[in-house]
Amino acid sequence: MATFLLKKSYWLKNLQEVSFRDLWGDHGIFTTMWIFGKPPKILFFENHIKNLVESLEKYGIKKKFIQKDILKIINKNLSKKTNYNHLLRIALNKRVISISLRKRFSPKLDFDLKIVNLKREKPKYKNLKYKKILSHLSKMDNSKSDIALIVKKKILESGTSNLLFIKDKKVFTPKKDYYEGNTYKFFRTKIKKIIKKDILIKELKNFDEILLVGSGKGVASVKTIKQIGWKRKNLSQFKIFSRYYTLATKKCKLYKF
Repeated sequence: MATFLLKKSYWLKNLQEVSFRDLWGDHGIFTTMWIFGKPPKILFFENHIKNLVESLEKYGIKKKFIQKDILKIINKNLSKKTNYNHLLRIALNKRVISISLRKRFSPKLDFDLKIVNLKREKPKYKNLKYKKILSHLSKMDNSKSDIALIVKKKILESGTSNLLFIKDKKVFTPKKDYYEGNTYKFFRTKIKKIIKKDILIKELKNFDEILLVGSGKGVASVKTIKQIGWKRKNLSQFKIFSRYYTLATKKCKLYKF
């Protein structure tokens, strides 16, 4: 069960507060960011906001100075005095902007993936059509497990993160039909080559490591996929990715109110 520090909603037209609405299932966009420390830092903040605004335009959610309004709501609900380790979620539809803060839990090394036949609607965008995914995740300890979304025996992404597959120190990722998150884009700048290919379930036995990368989990190493008997062979690339990620958190600037 998620532990929330706050949950608030506002009319988009005038920023007046209304009763909280999570907006799941609506026609809209959201982003989830890791906020940590005191005073706070938000990892990859500028990229999150840029992608959010661009996606809103694609979904026909337009308002003059919408980025300024989003920042105003964030500033109104953050504090320089709080020691954060939370996930900051901003969600919008055509009428409402919602903000929430829930506690972030670090993934454990005994992490298991559960295969589920499911594909997100319009996966190129971080849209709010997540109810089916949430119905699975709500039954799990998200520090120890996640779901792998598959279509036609091809793995696309997890319920919360991008997936990377390691074989002989080479890094692979699915070809299409998933959202490229900001953490994934960060690693693309650090790893010389990430090869796009169809990741078939029957070929998983050939991979040495499977990594989840995203705002909620940072970098997580999958230990098992119990349904098919897959087991992690080593942690070598996980350690490299973790070092890059730790360095990014150290270089992250303080949030400007």
